[in-house]
Amino acid sequence: MNTRNPLAAGVIGVGSMGKHHARVYNELPGVELAGVADANDAAAAEVAAEYGTGVADADDLLDVVDLVSIAVPTRFHYHVASKAIEAGTAVLIEKPFVSNPQHGRELIRHADDVGVQLQVGHVERFNPVVDVLKDVLADVEPIAASARRLGPPVSRDVEDDVVIDLMIHDIDVVCSLFDDDVAGVSALGACNGDYADAQIEFAGGTVCSLTASRVTQERIRDLSVTARECHVDVDFMDQSMRIYRHSDPSYHTKDGDVRYSQESIIERPAVESDEPLKRELRSFVDCVREGETPRITGDDGLRALSIANEISDLASAHGLEHREVSVSDGSTT
Repeated sequence: MNTRNPLAAGVIGVGSMGKHHARVYNELPGVELAGVADANDAAAAEVAAEYGTGVADADDLLDVVDLVSIAVPTRFHYHVASKAIEAGTAVLIEKPFVSNPQHGRELIRHADDVGVQLQVGHVERFNPVVDVLKDVLADVEPIAASARRLGPPVSRDVEDDVVIDLMIHDIDVVCSLFDDDVAGVSALGACNGDYADAQIEFAGGTVCSLTASRVTQERIRDLSVTARECHVDVDFMDQSMRIYRHSDPSYHTKDGDVRYSQESIIERPAVESDEPLKRELRSFVDCVREGETPRITGDDGLRALSIANEISDLASAHGLEHREVSVSDGSTT
C-alpha cells in the first residue's frame, strides 16, 4: 500500500486528451502534478505553465512519480508503458489499450510481476449515468441495446478508424453492462473508416446495435436498453436517463375516426452530475494509494480491443467490397 500523501502524478503525452489529464491531476486533492512530457516541447511547455508544473523527459519523469497517465499515440503505448512499469510506476493507459493484443498481455504480466496498478482509460465507464443504469438493469431482464456515438469530422489528428477511436467506448460499456461472452459479431462500414454499424450478440441472447460516425453533423452520445419490464434511454452528454414503464395502448374514436394512443409512465432517476475524467482519475489514484485493483483492468481493455478489431476488420472489408445485387420485383413471366 502506498500511503504517501500527496501522490506524485505525471502525464506523458499532452495532446487533446493528455492535457485534460494534467488539468484534473492538478485539481485532485492529495495529488501533486509533478511534471509533463511530450515529444512536442512547445505543447508540453504550454501545459506545464498553465498548471504550474515542469517539463521533463519521459524517462526522468518516471523516476519521480508514483503514477502516470500515458496519452501518447496508440502505437507508442507499449513502449512507454513498459518503461513506466519497469520503473515501478502505476500506469493509466488511454484507450485503445495497445495496437497489438500480444503487447497488452505482456504489459499485464509485467505489471503483475512488478506489483503496480495498470488501468485502461475507458472514460465513459466512469460517466455517473452508467452507474445508475447498472442499478436499473440489475432488476430487469435486458433484451437488446442500441448505442450511437456520432459527430462531425474532427480537427485533431486521428490514426485509428471510427471503431477504434469512438465505438470502442460503447463496446466497453455494453460488455460491462451485460457481462457475458460474445457469441457473434457483424458489421458494415462506409466513408473510408469514418462510419460503422455493428451488431454484437451475447451468449445469453442479448443483442446490441452500435453506430459510430465522424461524418454526422450532429453530436450524439446515447444508449437505449430494451428490457421485458421497461425501456431505458440514456444521454451520456447530459448525464440523464428516462425509464418508460407500463405502456398502455388504446384506441378511441374522435369525429368518426379511430385514433391510436399510447401512454407510458416515465421515470427520471436522479443522476449526480460529475466529470467522467475526474471520476476516472480519482478512482485510479485511490487504487494506487490503497493497493487495490483498478476498476478497468488490462483484461477489460483487451476484451474491448478484441471486439473492436473484429468489427473494424468486418467494416473495412465491407467498405472495400462492392457487389451488385439483383432484386426481383416479384413479377412472373
